[in-house]
Amino acid sequence: MKVPDNLKKGDVVAIVSPATKVKEEYVEGAAAFLERRGYAVRIMPGALGPSDGSFASSREQREADIRNALLDPDVKAILCARGGYGCVHLISEIPVREIRENPKWIIGFSDISALHALWNRAGVMSLHAPMAKHLTLEPADDVSTVALFKILEEGAKMDYSVDPHPFNRTGIGSGMLRGGNLAVLGGLAGTPFDMLRVDEGEDVILFLEDISEAIYAVERMLTRLYLSGTLGSVKGLILGRFTDYRPDLNHESMESMADALLSRYGISGIPVAFDFPTGHVTHNLPMIEGASVELCVDAGKVTLKTI
Repeated sequence: MKVPDNLKKGDVVAIVSPATKVKEEYVEGAAAFLERRGYAVRIMPGALGPSDGSFASSREQREADIRNALLDPDVKAILCARGGYGCVHLISEIPVREIRENPKWIIGFSDISALHALWNRAGVMSLHAPMAKHLTLEPADDVSTVALFKILEEGAKMDYSVDPHPFNRTGIGSGMLRGGNLAVLGGLAGTPFDMLRVDEGEDVILFLEDISEAIYAVERMLTRLYLSGTLGSVKGLILGRFTDYRPDLNHESMESMADALLSRYGISGIPVAFDFPTGHVTHNLPMIEGASVELCVDAGKVTLKTI
């Protein structure tokens, strides 16, 4: 995996809106934050519209914004303003070669997981991390913001330690970190962008998160990962935050459902971390897609670090 260059003061960061339209104050707030940090900012033409239905701009404009940011030698990183829906329109239109020949950090989560799948296919690391709203509303010393810029400015390294969860399964595993939004990535199953597929000989630490999905819907998606062989092949599993859902008659929580599913299918012998702080929450730790990591789960804590 290619590692994008570190950011330096004065570098240009492009802001794009590749999916759903975004509030202008969030784009402007993120731009102001980046400028205070010493970067030049380029708000790409379609970032603030004109919107096309629910999309930030037309498909052609959203594609052009990403490709122009990729090909512009002055732009050193690409910050996605928000997720929503729409990135799937772009991934077959942006040539893998352009990403491979111009490795730059693309930053975002949620629907941006489709772009992470594209970057992964190109063999370039990317950042599942906070976006414009977070940079606008949260203080500069927010733990996730600090972690994001430590990666961007000091190198592709992570060293996280988080509290344990009662459902955690202890162990140590290592491999390439891959994952993101479960529904978005699940929708790419069987395509060239299937980042949830684990091929023979691959060592993968998988992380998953989602929002506004019913418990039964997540169970269905996890069952597909079992039936496809993924859950039986990974070297470690990180279940991030699953938010905005309701208990049902079968399970009181998403975590209890996942715990029962892993037991039912005999998934054992690997570390499993529940409720890890990544996803649609303020405490959204950046995850380096494509990094080589070690996941250690013991009774007292969970650690995730690059190796």
